[in-house]
Amino acid sequence: MNYSPKLELRIIENKHLEKKQPIGVIGAGSFGTAIAQLISENEDVLLYVRAEEVLNKINTIHQHLGVELNTNIVATNDPQYLANNCTLIFPIVPSVNFREMMRTFSPFLRPYHILIHGTKGFDVKEEDLEKLENGTLSRYEVHTISDVIEQESVVVRIGCLSGPNLSAEIMAGQPTATLIASPYDEVFDLGKKVLKGSRFQVFGSRAMKGAQMAGALKNVFAIGSGILGGLGLGKNIQSMLITRGLVEMIYFAKAFDVDKSAFLGTAGIGDLIATATSKDSRNYTFGMRLGKGESLEEIMSSMPELAEGVRTLKIFNHLSRKYKIRVPITQMLYRAVFEGFEVERALKYLISYPYDVDVDFL
Repeated sequence: MNYSPKLELRIIENKHLEKKQPIGVIGAGSFGTAIAQLISENEDVLLYVRAEEVLNKINTIHQHLGVELNTNIVATNDPQYLANNCTLIFPIVPSVNFREMMRTFSPFLRPYHILIHGTKGFDVKEEDLEKLENGTLSRYEVHTISDVIEQESVVVRIGCLSGPNLSAEIMAGQPTATLIASPYDEVFDLGKKVLKGSRFQVFGSRAMKGAQMAGALKNVFAIGSGILGGLGLGKNIQSMLITRGLVEMIYFAKAFDVDKSAFLGTAGIGDLIATATSKDSRNYTFGMRLGKGESLEEIMSSMPELAEGVRTLKIFNHLSRKYKIRVPITQMLYRAVFEGFEVERALKYLISYPYDVDVDFL
């Protein structure tokens, strides 16, 4: 073969394209760490952390949150380094910090990047927070996490991760499944390739907005279920709350013209059951402590990670009143969490609430 500078350049470019890239994970909380550990069974992982001491601990002794991490997980605190070395990225940070995180990464993100987020919450821009407090916030000022990615970056191919994914069970190697929802087939295909294993099944869906709404709203009813646990009540009333909670989730979906199919699958009823029945769930634990008599301030100040349902409850209680959506559990939970309303009185109100029919949303 005759030597050609152009041929040599093409060979170099092809080698670069064929180079195996690590998978990026942004966020080293419990769920971010669990997903990083899961992916590391199939691929190398570059995990973004902010704290220097966490970075050093992961990269030297391969430990974080009391868990032994696989040695092919490498931590970095450089957003440009992660973006330059990873095409597929899983951002998993609390909803309250998600927009700020995107603004940190967006200068380094390109249209070829693929982002599959694992954040189960909603965003309200800082300039609209006052509207939330004074009751003038509209549905158009409440953003899904995929909306935030679109608003703050040039990334086009976006997906969301949702389902019964309790971090502690994933880290313990227990079997479960998740849903990747996206309008793009390659997002699901790549996400499934790096996540699927002998103990982890991955389903696909195009109903991304519905999956995101289901994944966030189920946290509200997990708080309610936890309150029942804190009161020492049994499975009969817990199952009633979970069932009627699912109905309210679907009422919200119908009111905001969101595909309700996701609520009846892995991201909806599947995630709701797991989150609303397990002490490994932050939202269930939050509710249980509230049911035992602790105040909102006491619980929030001592929880190591945010219970996403608290913020979602505040947003959707407001929207339910503004748009006159019939969701008595949501509204009673808001009073119990934010207004100090006695949980026993709230329960008595819900037991006597005049429900007309059992299932009216199919």
